[in-house]
Amino acid sequence: MRGITSMAKRHKVICPYCGKWATCQDSSVVYGRSYGWIWICFCVPGRAYVGCHSGTKAPLGTLADMETRKLRKRAHAAFDPIWRGGVITRREAYVWLASVIDVSPEQAHIARSDAEQCRQIIQACAGRVAK
Repeated sequence: MRGITSMAKRHKVICPYCGKWATCQDSSVVYGRSYGWIWICFCVPGRAYVGCHSGTKAPLGTLADMETRKLRKRAHAAFDPIWRGGVITRREAYVWLASVIDVSPEQAHIARSDAEQCRQIIQACAGRVAK
């Protein structure tokens, strides 16, 4: 357990809901079975988690509670068609996204977005697709 806790601290995974350190745990804590190479940064008191890059304990984004995870899925469903259609590149789409949620292009990522930013993304993408 000591190694798991130190890994979470090295990545500074602090729960935005309760302020406690998250720990990296096997994927079975979320999915009910182990996938072996998938780790989850998990905060029990805050009831929040985020997946890690494949084969590592480096988080893909920020911890999210159930509401935020649902909104992130909706945000991806609204955002991804903008760049997957080939009219603009993925990079160009993320530069535009950064302006929508008022962050730098390097910080613009749905996996880092909170619930309010996800709502902004969903609304902005709906308007953009309609044009």
